[in-house]
Amino acid sequence: MKAAARFAARLSRDQAGNTLMIVAFALVPILAMVGGGIDMGRGYLSQSRLQQACDAGVLAARKKLANDNVTGTTPPANVKTEGDKFFTANFKTGSYGTGTRTFTMAIEKDKSVSGKANVKVPTTLMALFGYKELSIDVSCEAKVNFSNTDVMMVLDVTGSMNETNPGDSKSRIKVLRDVVKSFHAQLEKAKSSGARMRYGFVPYASNVNVGYLLKSGWLVDKWTYEGREAHDTGVMVDNQKYQTNTSYESGTFAYGSTYAAPSCPVGGLTWVVVNYWTDPDGTENWRVRIDGTDYNCETTAEGDTTITPFTYNAYTYVYSQKALGTVKEKLYDWYYQPISLDVSTFKSNFPDMPPVGGKIKVKMGGTPSAPAFMDAKFNGCIEERKTYEIDDYANVDLSKALDLDIDMIPSDTDPDTQWKPQLPEISWERSLTWSNYWMWNWTPGGDYSTEDFINAGSSGFASCPRAALKLAEMSSGEVSTYLDSLNAAGSTYHDIGMIWGERLLSPTGLFASENADIGGVATNRHLIFLTDGLTQPNEINYGAYGIESLSRRRWSPSSKYTLTKVVENRLAVACKEVKKKNITVWVIGFGVALNPVLTDCAGKGHYFEASNAASLYTAFDQIIGGMGDLRISK
Repeated sequence: MKAAARFAARLSRDQAGNTLMIVAFALVPILAMVGGGIDMGRGYLSQSRLQQACDAGVLAARKKLANDNVTGTTPPANVKTEGDKFFTANFKTGSYGTGTRTFTMAIEKDKSVSGKANVKVPTTLMALFGYKELSIDVSCEAKVNFSNTDVMMVLDVTGSMNETNPGDSKSRIKVLRDVVKSFHAQLEKAKSSGARMRYGFVPYASNVNVGYLLKSGWLVDKWTYEGREAHDTGVMVDNQKYQTNTSYESGTFAYGSTYAAPSCPVGGLTWVVVNYWTDPDGTENWRVRIDGTDYNCETTAEGDTTITPFTYNAYTYVYSQKALGTVKEKLYDWYYQPISLDVSTFKSNFPDMPPVGGKIKVKMGGTPSAPAFMDAKFNGCIEERKTYEIDDYANVDLSKALDLDIDMIPSDTDPDTQWKPQLPEISWERSLTWSNYWMWNWTPGGDYSTEDFINAGSSGFASCPRAALKLAEMSSGEVSTYLDSLNAAGSTYHDIGMIWGERLLSPTGLFASENADIGGVATNRHLIFLTDGLTQPNEINYGAYGIESLSRRRWSPSSKYTLTKVVENRLAVACKEVKKKNITVWVIGFGVALNPVLTDCAGKGHYFEASNAASLYTAFDQIIGGMGDLRISK
């Protein structure tokens, strides 16, 4: 210590070489500043690049994520792999001379993907001062956001939707309900603050139930149906006459309370002839007992079924019949033919108001010799406006094919432009009986017969789905209630579903005032078309174009194309029309391979084939990713 002190004293007295030492000591802080600047610059560059890599990773992961495949915060393996791949592509190991790096991701409650990344940046000159590395940390998060969006769901509700796909425990219609409810929930979570998110539904089979969404002025006052009327043949015949009587003996009969449900329950009555006897005057007597419960069912305008149960409990009566001899009577038969009816009573007195519905009485029931009035109710399904049999689908004349003119507003005074109420109860499959079901002989003009030809309504050849819904903001409860009301029946006519999905979604057509952009913000419009089957029309169905083989408005048995091809060609035309409206079309085949008409309709990247429930969830998740604005949220 004494030697050091003496050296310092001498140095202080000796001024020779002081400048060199002072400069040497001064270089130390300068070196620290320069070295720190270089190392910090590398640190900032690494941080910027690491942030970009983190963002890229969570964006890729969120795009890959299936909404309902996650029960916790850990990303599925395929999601993690996708995120890691994009992170690595943007920040490779050793980039910018860095050392160890890490990247982790987590799934948040709103299905956003968060990420954290860290990298060690070795120092150079700063290591001389004890700082061997810099630890860089960044965080990131990606989510799907939605601005103003309209979503029209066109859903196949044909009979095959009651089937169950291999590997599933629920029928297709039940899976559809679950998946669409989840889809709605995800969109509601993802929508931007203040955004308008609306949903509409068009269930379809051989027809669509849209009648009560229209203005009364858009419906015709008169229309022609495939009906029948009693006809006097001019022939006299001998008919046996009877005197009959029914007398109650014992037991009970009672109606239950009326209620509404999606479909009519299956009931049944047991009729037992307890005994039989003949009186001395020749009167025959049957004692009959009835037991069981059955149901009176009527379809409402909303597509529900109003049900009134009635129950017999050991209800016993005697039916008596006494022959009175024969009398000469006229022979009557039915004349089956197109019959014009006044249907204006279904309309409101105010053209801009919706139809009031109800029923009309038509004398087409009973027997030809004793015709009776029967009710014809407007169930909400419609017949399309005027069209023609197209033989060149590359050059469709929309001035003639008014059914394919999506935006055309009907004229109150031009029936060709208006829609017609479908009335299945008074529409008969002329010349078709159950005995000649596979050998029908169509008679477009008319047919006289004592036969009761097959009735379109009672035979199940006139399926009318649940009422469609226009676009509206909907709560989860409203969506759930509506989806749970859907039931499956009927044949597959894709064209009518697509046509009405477009009409209810178009911003420039029937509902332009409701579907226009709001607040100067553009609306994103999407049509999701889901089907579980190939095109399967039936020549004897009573659908949107009447009874195809009788009405012959767009097809006949001698047409250039099969009815299946006609439906598909018209679907293709409708797809071209919807894309002119800047509407994005998505198509899903559920449990079925899509045909080229449907894949072409959607276009590359916009169609999916889902074989089971899990893949249907995935398809809808991919649609969400394609519909929304995938963005970094922090």
